[in-house]
Amino acid sequence: MSGFDLPWLVVIDPQRIFADPSSPWCAHDFEAVVGPIGRLSERFGDRVLVTRWLPGSEHPGAWADYFDRWSFADRPDDDPCFDLVDAARGWSRRPGLDLTTFGKWGPQLAGITGPTPHLALVGVATDCCVISTALAAADAGAWVQVVSDGCAGSTPENQAAALRLIGLYSPQIEITSSSDLLG
Repeated sequence: MSGFDLPWLVVIDPQRIFADPSSPWCAHDFEAVVGPIGRLSERFGDRVLVTRWLPGSEHPGAWADYFDRWSFADRPDDDPCFDLVDAARGWSRRPGLDLTTFGKWGPQLAGITGPTPHLALVGVATDCCVISTALAAADAGAWVQVVSDGCAGSTPENQAAALRLIGLYSPQIEITSSSDLLG
């Protein structure tokens, strides 16, 4: 399986809006995933990509309803709440990928990793952006691993539910741990 030869670590949305306990979108256990992600980023070296979710200025279709519900997040893209957390600033040597979608798989990411890469996904939230990325990448033919201790869900229950759902997609998507990846 050639896709497993040179994996890419994709760090999904390690941003203040998901780390700040006062944020409605604070991911449960965000702080607990910082250590595993840091260790993985050291090992993956130049094959680390960090993404950010941004609201963008236009909200077509269902996004209009989304921002009606979550109006606190409808801010300019340069609002400090969308900044990376301090720890994430050194995780990648490459420019970050800023996207206005939950799922990060698409032309920008595929343009860097190739069309059918091996991806190891970490970040937040497991039950939103991580699962959206995993499913789209697997549909496109990527080999995907979701690093359970490198991901944080919106709540412990949603984390468990997301991992159960992800587990249904084997062999395209596998659940692993940071210690297994680090060998």
